[in-house]
Amino acid sequence: MDPYTCGGTTKSVTRRQRCTLLCWSNLSNNSLLLTITMVVKVYGPHCASAKRVLVCLVEKEIEFEVVPIDVGKGEQKDPGYLKLQPFGAVPVIQDGDYTLYESRAIMRYYAEKYRSQGVDLLGNTIEERGLVEQWLEVEAHNFHPPAYDLCIHVLFAAMFGVTSDPKVIEESEAKLVQVLNIYEERLSKSKYLAGDFFSLADISNIPFLYYIVNNMGKDYLVKDRKNVSAWWDDISNRPSWKKVLQLYKPPI
Repeated sequence: MDPYTCGGTTKSVTRRQRCTLLCWSNLSNNSLLLTITMVVKVYGPHCASAKRVLVCLVEKEIEFEVVPIDVGKGEQKDPGYLKLQPFGAVPVIQDGDYTLYESRAIMRYYAEKYRSQGVDLLGNTIEERGLVEQWLEVEAHNFHPPAYDLCIHVLFAAMFGVTSDPKVIEESEAKLVQVLNIYEERLSKSKYLAGDFFSLADISNIPFLYYIVNNMGKDYLVKDRKNVSAWWDDISNRPSWKKVLQLYKPPI
């Protein structure tokens, strides 16, 4: 495991996610208080979906540690892991005795639980929150499926034992064009997807957009759209994403 603490030791001690065990003992007539602090544990940090969670945790200044899962070797299907995530996918988090999977659910959980800490990723009003949720759903149901299929068939076919299919690549790119055209229109009216504030909706797009821009030779999908390109330059240069990318390289 490789721990990462946001903001330095002193700051992290006051803001970290805590599970504290208090033990009293008597030593030379003095009471000694022992504090054991447990941090959030994130499984599968090198995978794209897990990086959504990691960026959220960094933005929220929540301390975490990671447990590598080699999906190329099928470790996500090991019996021990399936006890945490019965569908055999990453990521999973353990937070004390609380376990949660599905990356967007995890992001929502921490953004809400630590709303007053770090960057507010949910908006200031119920209307802003509604737009965050709307664009999270757009990403999950419209952007992610073709982006995922494109990544699998262009970058990871050999790793996952899939035969790269040119038809799937062509169809996935065509679907992404439609989605990014809608993003372009939306981003002509606001700096970020949900409004003029950075949110979970933006975070959720980052990992697979990174593959599209940097690893597939398909950066034109972003760069040919003025507003999408400006948005990407903004969100991909946030310190949180740079830190996650530095610590946990993509498996390619």
